Amino acid sequence: MGEEVRGVRATPASPSLGEARKWNLFLQNPVEISIFDSRRFCTLPASFSLTRLCMRFCNAKNSAPAGKMLRMMAVFAHKWSQEAVRSLTSAIGFIVFALLDLLDFILCIFYCFIDGLVEVNTSSCYCQDRGAQRANVNGDKEAEISETLYRRKSIFRGLGFPKLRVKREDSIKRGSLVVNRWSDCNCESCVSWQLNGDEKLHVVVREPSPPDTNGNCKGKPAENVIFLHGFLSSSSLWIETVFPNLSEPVKQRYRLFAVDLLGFGRSPKPRDCLYTLKDHLEMIEKSVIDQFQLNSFHLVAHSMGCIIALALAARYSKSLKSITLIAPPYFPSSKDNASLIALNRLAGRKLWPPLLFGSSVMSWYEHVGRSICFLVCRNHCRWEWILKLLTRSDLHFMVVDLSKHTHHSAWHTMHNVICGGAKLMDEYLESLNKEGVLVTIMQGDKDQVVPFECSHNMKLKVPLAEIKTISNADHTTVITGREKEFMKDLEQIWYFCGKLKLEKGCAQKDGSTC
Repeated sequence: MGEEVRGVRATPASPSLGEARKWNLFLQNPVEISIFDSRRFCTLPASFSLTRLCMRFCNAKNSAPAGKMLRMMAVFAHKWSQEAVRSLTSAIGFIVFALLDLLDFILCIFYCFIDGLVEVNTSSCYCQDRGAQRANVNGDKEAEISETLYRRKSIFRGLGFPKLRVKREDSIKRGSLVVNRWSDCNCESCVSWQLNGDEKLHVVVREPSPPDTNGNCKGKPAENVIFLHGFLSSSSLWIETVFPNLSEPVKQRYRLFAVDLLGFGRSPKPRDCLYTLKDHLEMIEKSVIDQFQLNSFHLVAHSMGCIIALALAARYSKSLKSITLIAPPYFPSSKDNASLIALNRLAGRKLWPPLLFGSSVMSWYEHVGRSICFLVCRNHCRWEWILKLLTRSDLHFMVVDLSKHTHHSAWHTMHNVICGGAKLMDEYLESLNKEGVLVTIMQGDKDQVVPFECSHNMKLKVPLAEIKTISNADHTTVITGREKEFMKDLEQIWYFCGKLKLEKGCAQKDGSTC
């Protein structure tokens, strides 16, 4: 009777288990097998039909030429199958994204008409190049809007369709806050900043606890730590993971600031804002650094927050004690095409993996993305109620955070911070390297959002930076699921920073180390 051995069917003249494994290895790496006994193999997997035909032809003769020809045919079959799959995937991808181009074009006409009926002042979309005249605002690179907003590929844009929007006075007026669009959510939690007239970020502050009875930490000034979340997240990331896992010394010595970035969580989401890097920095300065009079601080940031953290660190390099970057997006390239490279690497127009496809749809198609936000974000209260009813439990904070934004805030932050900030990263890293700031980089080896190479590219720019690779962790589980370990890592960084500062102080005082 025949016996199945890892995809190779044995016959009365079947090979041994070791030979069967050698055959499977040959199928996976045909170039690396130098000697192959073709006499005893007569049945191969159906996907290698060309190889099977060649094997049956060579089965009767155990000759070196036959084995060599077999290897060549197997290599050809393997490469041909890969090219066929790649070509098929490319063809399907072209069709899918061409249909999305058409859908976005139709939705552009729809929103142009509806916005003109519903809104008093409408702002034009980026289907036409309206960014060139605003490419540089008074020479401030951090106030620039990204070229990815108006240089995204589109079949219909390339065909040169006439402008769809009537020419209006642009409604963007700096310094004023306007109400949400008709397609945005107007629930209490989403518009609370408008009702209170609050133009500052939502910040959760955890003050140091009183010193214990033994007098530990008594008389020592509290150290400040600012936490910045990533894209489509909020301060809940830190409140739910870091704050509950603080050790007693950290509770007594550190004052923690968890910030909702501009346009996310409970922070303001103004329509008259382009959400540039400068906008985010000014709001953090206004709401945290100036508000609480911080003379020195540590920075901890995740994903997109790393770009804002690096810009903040370069601006306050003398006040910065340490910076911890978790899954930072960094792609070394020339300034001319850095933004487009970041867009293609983080949200390339590909069907697989699904996460990348979703990112590409939301990043490349302005009106499709607005429609998705209209269905999900505008009705997030209903969706949360339905999910709670189905699961009969409270929703995970990361699920809730996915809808705590407007399309305008998320769209512009994606392009102006994540993509637009890419061309400024080299300057920020050079500044930190020059100042000798303690830089620590953490990333999971299973990260499918930010390529793992980003951490090593950053290490090349800042040689003294320390990289911590978290095994079997992805973009979010580098923090969630290992909260205690993550907090221990942070405590070690802060402790080492304090020790290093003490040694430097002693060396400056008497020319020797403590």
